[in-house]
Amino acid sequence: MPIDTIYRDSGCEWIDVEAPTEEDMKYLHERYEINNLLLEDTLDPNHLPKYEEDGNVKFFLLRESTELERKNLNTISDISTKIGIFLLDNTIITVHRMKAKSISETKKELSLHQEVCSPEKIALKIALVIMKSFDDESLSLFETMDNIENEIFLKNTNHTNQIRRLYKLKRKSGLNSRVLTISTDAIDKFKLLNLADSEFVDLKDKHKDVVADFDHLNIQITNLISMFLALSDQKANQVMKVLAIYSVYFLPITFIAGLYGMNFDNMPELHTKHGYFYTLGVMLLIVVITFIYARRKQW
Repeated sequence: MPIDTIYRDSGCEWIDVEAPTEEDMKYLHERYEINNLLLEDTLDPNHLPKYEEDGNVKFFLLRESTELERKNLNTISDISTKIGIFLLDNTIITVHRMKAKSISETKKELSLHQEVCSPEKIALKIALVIMKSFDDESLSLFETMDNIENEIFLKNTNHTNQIRRLYKLKRKSGLNSRVLTISTDAIDKFKLLNLADSEFVDLKDKHKDVVADFDHLNIQITNLISMFLALSDQKANQVMKVLAIYSVYFLPITFIAGLYGMNFDNMPELHTKHGYFYTLGVMLLIVVITFIYARRKQW
């Protein structure tokens, strides 16, 4: 996508670059004298959030939560995409690899309100939308966790598919939490910009709220996984308990049947007229006594 001028007035110009090419990077370096090392940081898909200054250029590298569903949840690029923000005197330049919700929503807000903005305020608006993207992601993950919890405890289902979903949920939550934690320093650097204290505090509070939400989510998912495994162990123990009770009933009568099934010649009981019925009676008596004993022990 070519370099696009999104917003321009007498005191501010916003230039956006999506999926930059080498020619785009060369143009930004030559036209705005931006350090090539800073420009290269915007090309690395796994680069961590940070803040740097180089001369009169202030550089924020932030990450925005994405709605893309990735099979592998190994790196932060699987759950987020980066937004590079360059602040010069009266110019803000945003660089990103794919379409970003923070860019489109900020552009829409500027067009609706027709307000005069400075580069610092545009950067603040982008950062606020980025925080909202993580907030929306936390709400979505909370909803998914509630659905899994209802399936486990209310619908009484206990399948391996649920533990896979919980594991995936834990991975996504952990990666989002990592991105937000690393972003703390970059968010703090907004205090260096020409912004009102209330505007900076608003951004800082939203960041703290989202971090707290994901911390709480991580704890809830861990507890739910522990309860899921405990329920699985409990059901396995119940099955073993039933099998053990059956073995208690059948072990003595199986022993009797085996003993008198050996058919040795010198076994007087085999010639008893009513020996068969006596043996069945003894077996039944053993079963009744075992049943009464198990009930008294509350097995």
